[in-house]
Amino acid sequence: MKLPTLTTSLLIAGLTFGSTAVMAEDYVIDTKGAHASIKFRVQHLGYSWLYGRFNEFSGNFSYDEKQPENASVEVTIKTSSVDSNHAERDKHLRSDDFLNVAKYPEAKFVSTGYSQDKDGNGVLKGKLTLNGVTKPLEIDVEFIGAGKDPWGGYRVGFEGTTRFAMADFGIVKDLGPKSKDVEMILSVEGIKQ
Repeated sequence: MKLPTLTTSLLIAGLTFGSTAVMAEDYVIDTKGAHASIKFRVQHLGYSWLYGRFNEFSGNFSYDEKQPENASVEVTIKTSSVDSNHAERDKHLRSDDFLNVAKYPEAKFVSTGYSQDKDGNGVLKGKLTLNGVTKPLEIDVEFIGAGKDPWGGYRVGFEGTTRFAMADFGIVKDLGPKSKDVEMILSVEGIKQ
């Protein structure tokens, strides 16, 4: 059966528009230029905050400013790159008391959904795999900005914060009642591919 020319044209236009409408832009997280970071903090015995970061990670994300609900993110962290600015403590953090890096050299976050308000802030849902355990995790996301860079590229940036109980990921070392949760701060600047 031959479709009338107008019907065929409308069908092709509809398919083309439909596929373009859901096409998100792909970005790589700018770790080479050190324009991204994964930091954490934990209370030390309830008396102070201990801060640290992971020096080695990589990731990418897809994002369309017009259809943010189609966003997706994937980040891999080398757990041995943990850095709390104290060599002996870092050695302990790498042990099986905490990150068990010999058995689990990577942690990974893979998104499962994203919702965003009109200001660009939102909630990123996904699954975090840490210490061999995978659990759902929500990250509060703040849109920082987007635009052209001085080198002819296009960038977009976000900051995310989340908090979770270490015991949920099999890290049960007792550091006191106020030291059960870890807070994470994720600063991400992506370069459009």
